[in-house]
Amino acid sequence: MRLDKFLKIARVIKRRTVANEACSGGRVLVNGKEAKPSKEIKEGDIILIKFGNKDYSIKVIKVPSGNVGKEDACSLYEVTGEVKQ
Repeated sequence: MRLDKFLKIARVIKRRTVANEACSGGRVLVNGKEAKPSKEIKEGDIILIKFGNKDYSIKVIKVPSGNVGKEDACSLYEVTGEVKQ
């Protein structure tokens, strides 16, 4: 699944266009490397997202095959930490 789509379906970022812009702007890293919106995500990947002055690190638990309900979205990832800069 594409990185921008995963961020939207998992409800980490509200809209796919915003997720796409964040990836294109270099504010999203996958396994320590800058990632384009089209980067394929797999289970076990570590995603670092820069929101303002805070960086959030999440671990991909499950990659869905389609849309996911609001209740199940949080089961797709685990927040592994907040990095302050």
